Amino acid sequence: MAAPDSTAVRTALWRALHVEVDPPPHVFTDELGLRLADPGAGWRARDDMDPATAGRYRAGMVARARFVEDLVVAQAARGVGQYVILGAGLDTFAQRRPEIASRLRVFEVDQPGPQAWKRARLDELGLGVPDWLHLVPVDFETASWWDRLAAAGFAPDEPAVVASTGVSMYLTKEANAATLRRIAGFAPGSTLAMTFLLPADLLDERERAGHRATAGKAKAAGTPFVSTFSPAALLAMAREAGFREATHVSGAELDERYFAGRADGLRLARGEEFLVATTGATAGAADRGTPAASP
Repeated sequence: MAAPDSTAVRTALWRALHVEVDPPPHVFTDELGLRLADPGAGWRARDDMDPATAGRYRAGMVARARFVEDLVVAQAARGVGQYVILGAGLDTFAQRRPEIASRLRVFEVDQPGPQAWKRARLDELGLGVPDWLHLVPVDFETASWWDRLAAAGFAPDEPAVVASTGVSMYLTKEANAATLRRIAGFAPGSTLAMTFLLPADLLDERERAGHRATAGKAKAAGTPFVSTFSPAALLAMAREAGFREATHVSGAELDERYFAGRADGLRLARGEEFLVATTGATAGAADRGTPAASP
């Protein structure tokens, strides 16, 4: 049974650290991921947890989590009944927001080993896996995530929200295009929220240096970055895949939405942005003005 990868653990710890070291209002409140990860007493001494050097990356993680959760809550209120999380890692939506999640069919898609580990941790913590939460193990090297999702009870003729955060950079452009084509074929009214990395030449020098450092660490960990996209290129790819609408949500927009006016000056690192794409005539989910839900 393989433990979750280092990026999943780091994301969970950054979410918890936001609550522990950043003053309110908190953009996103998730301390359950820390309990799941169970990193030991010295976790805050890790180099990547240093508030002075990692604050902007921590802010990026909580902003993207809040953005997706706001979208899911808004779409659930419109009657969408399925939520698919690709590369779920230590996601805790189902446990933190049962008042919303229990009205959905939630599908967490991830590698078999880490997912079995997560299931065991949920049992150890007394949380378990309710019948509306489907853990979908997929060996992405040998199996189709779509086939596994359908076998787990996903209804292709009903709208869904699909979240893919921190995934596209590890896939080839061809694999990303194939994923977009598959999701574009979901029922009308479905929405995809997908993060992507900007090419280095679209970043300023400060952000470019941070990108190089992060890419180096990813390569050293055996999970190198494979793909980056300009917003225009990814929007074109989404439309070519068959999405009715495709919108780019920039890091600057996330900064304005979630961090404007903070006394502590917390801001997110630039370089990771969102594609929000919708299917069919009744979608309407790429609305930048979606009301913010409580974290």
